[in-house]
Amino acid sequence: MSGKLYVVGTPIGNLSDLSPRAIETLGKVDFIAAEDTRVTVKLLNHFEINKPMLAYYEHNKMQRGGDIIARLLSGQDCALVSDAGMPAISDPGEDLVRLCYENGIAVESVPGPSALITALAISGMKSGRFCFEGFLSVNKPSRKAHLKELEKEERTMIFYEAPHKLTATLKDMYTAFGNRKIALVRELTKLHEEVIHTSLEEAVTLYSDEQKPRGEFVLIVEGYDPADDKTEYTIDQAVEIAKEYIKEGLSASSAAKSASQDTGIKKGDIYKFLNK
Repeated sequence: MSGKLYVVGTPIGNLSDLSPRAIETLGKVDFIAAEDTRVTVKLLNHFEINKPMLAYYEHNKMQRGGDIIARLLSGQDCALVSDAGMPAISDPGEDLVRLCYENGIAVESVPGPSALITALAISGMKSGRFCFEGFLSVNKPSRKAHLKELEKEERTMIFYEAPHKLTATLKDMYTAFGNRKIALVRELTKLHEEVIHTSLEEAVTLYSDEQKPRGEFVLIVEGYDPADDKTEYTIDQAVEIAKEYIKEGLSASSAAKSASQDTGIKKGDIYKFLNK
């Protein structure tokens, strides 16, 4: 008889958030598959749990996934954990869960904190309908295409972002969405937990000029409102859009023309600012 995979939610900051059931599960399984064993060992040590661990992450999931499945099929039980929050959400754990189902292995949830839901709950933004978009690609064309697809998304949008990429992400969002409301939620459940309510334009200024981003961020962005159509673009936004077209290989004249079509601002005005 095969073992079982337990998908165990772990704290997103405050270790006191680990549930009694999660502690019990981590203590009874045969081994633990962890995104980063160096992070998970601190959690286990805090609760005096001593279990064998193996690393299971994005770059070894193909080979390591097969190893885990073999052990599960032999009758061993495994707990899957990520560094923080629920595994399999923007996480390679989704592949392991799918492999279990394909191999007839039982999967059981041991739910815990989730950064995206926790952030939305304290953001003050509309939460009746929302979509989770995870991390944006570091590849510029893919990133631009992703944001372009969301231009008319009416639901509240949730993104994850690392501090060193936050400023660039905010600029790209401002270019794509215009001046929408945004809540920047950082350091969830930790001592310096903070929710910053602002606009995309002000957020770009804040993190470009005033302070260096610190901590992991969840970005809650206002959805598109058809009643606000047409979007009013500023000349600065139009110029930024034109610069992106230039990076893709267009001439300044062609870029200004394309940006004019996107924003409704005169081509000549955009071209003039491009050549300043």
